Amino acid sequence: MDGKEIQQLVKSLSKASANEEVHNILKILHEKVEPTAQLLRETKLGLVVNGFRSHPDPKVAELVRVTVKAWRDNLTSQKSGAKPKSAAATLNRKGSTSATLPANKPANGDQAGTPTQRTAKSDKVNVDIYDDKVRNSCLEVTYNALCLDNDAPPDQIIEISKSIEQYVHKAEKGTSASYKAKMRSLYVNLKNKQNPQLRSRVISGQVSPERLYNMSPQELAPEKLKEEIHELEKKNLFNARGAKEQRATTDRFTCGKCKQKKVSYYQMQTRSADEPLTTFCTCENCGNRWKFS
Repeated sequence: MDGKEIQQLVKSLSKASANEEVHNILKILHEKVEPTAQLLRETKLGLVVNGFRSHPDPKVAELVRVTVKAWRDNLTSQKSGAKPKSAAATLNRKGSTSATLPANKPANGDQAGTPTQRTAKSDKVNVDIYDDKVRNSCLEVTYNALCLDNDAPPDQIIEISKSIEQYVHKAEKGTSASYKAKMRSLYVNLKNKQNPQLRSRVISGQVSPERLYNMSPQELAPEKLKEEIHELEKKNLFNARGAKEQRATTDRFTCGKCKQKKVSYYQMQTRSADEPLTTFCTCENCGNRWKFS
């Protein structure tokens, strides 16, 4: 399969929404593509495919995992001079139903499963590219954070790691204390085992180095923590406003959660004077809260 055909499939994959369509395109890429580092870079194939790694359909997520691992092994074989194995052979060896295996049940021992101990050293990636030990060290820890629980090819991860380090170095005007603090902060957030979504979005290109650099601590936080913070803020908002305002109970409102009509409410002017009042409601039966204008 030549570069143009691959680029067309990559374009189709980016636009695909139906699970079956995504799975079929991925299967073609898995069986037909003989990867090289140059091919993956020029077509952005690795970036796009890896973006489906957290897909809600287990078949798609598993096929992505198998495909990316096969490509990575292929690239490693090319570097070592060994005869590369085709991705199609990997899929056939696992059986035609392997793509339906749950991601948390790897088969064939070490040949399956997402690597959890990858590092720049284990991937044999050269991180000593600067005449500055601080920058090389920051580049290495960034790589180690991004490759955690990830099957993306080393070439892809090191390029993203370099882009992140270079952006921070430029933004902080050298290896100052603020540079070290920023790199340390990004490392901690990217390395967090509870934050696979952030790593995936960075590796897939959804989050650029510039965007990553400018993200607030709340934006960098794991999704579960974001939800907890949101719920806490929502609860505090209702409690704070409720303490100041006189509440009334009515049966005019229906709780969307338990469908009961025992609801207390109060109204406040939260916007400009010519805008309608905002009504804050609390279900006295289940505690559900909502607001409307």
